[in-house]
Amino acid sequence: MLLPGLFWAGNAVVARSVAGEIPPIGLAFWRWTLAALVVLPFAWPHVRRDAKAMLAGWRILLVLSALGIAGFNTGLYLAAQSTTALNIVMLQTTVPVLIVIASLILFRDAVTKRQGLGIAISLAGALTLISHGAPEMLTSLAFNVGDLWMLAAGVSYAIYTALLRLRPAVHGLSFLFATFGIGAALLLPLYLGETVLVRPMPLSWHALLAVGYVAVFASGVAYLAFNRTVELLGANTAGLSVHLVPVFGTIFAIVLLGERPHIYHLLGIGLIATGILLATRRPAA
Repeated sequence: MLLPGLFWAGNAVVARSVAGEIPPIGLAFWRWTLAALVVLPFAWPHVRRDAKAMLAGWRILLVLSALGIAGFNTGLYLAAQSTTALNIVMLQTTVPVLIVIASLILFRDAVTKRQGLGIAISLAGALTLISHGAPEMLTSLAFNVGDLWMLAAGVSYAIYTALLRLRPAVHGLSFLFATFGIGAALLLPLYLGETVLVRPMPLSWHALLAVGYVAVFASGVAYLAFNRTVELLGANTAGLSVHLVPVFGTIFAIVLLGERPHIYHLLGIGLIATGILLATRRPAA
């Protein structure tokens, strides 16, 4: 559950840092293409065994790939073209709540009092970190079309998470390779159009490093861990992984950038930890 938040913490920062240099659809297309190629050597033995089951479940694989692979990250990268990394992270914190709503609408999942309280406490902690302990800062944020893209991306990922229970009963690596490959294929026509009509993907070290990070860590490792967390804890609880994004972002800023820790850092991280522990704790038999 820790790994998705750890590696997604860098995703919004990378997307914002290359905005204007790397076209958004190009970044998404090469992210998933490279991620599929990186996963393939490890997934191949399982793919051969699971091919029949995946072909039988091609419809749900297509839907999951469109929502969680092609849709979510393309929306995030489009958002990064015109909004701030802070706004992206703030809007991303709504994903756990959106997952609860999606699970309720699609499957009539009940939310226990413990889960609901845990999600609320964790959300309060995430907003504490984002606002630097000053709630009035949230009301002063300016929103634009980029924020609408991010909100749409969050809805897409929430539905993806809720629908993961319908995935074919195949190995996690087989599922990862299939969804990455299908997601890249769905983006290919858009990528070709962007290359011809807007601008091509640049060949620079900055671009290669950005694609490498989001492909290997924010895609391969993070998605494998997140999908497994959904399998073990359910969609509503697994969604709290998103609230770990500002936690690790804060830790990186303090450890790597030398920023000074403040009381609101401890308060925000403490609230998130409390909320996650409350939501994941299983009642005694």
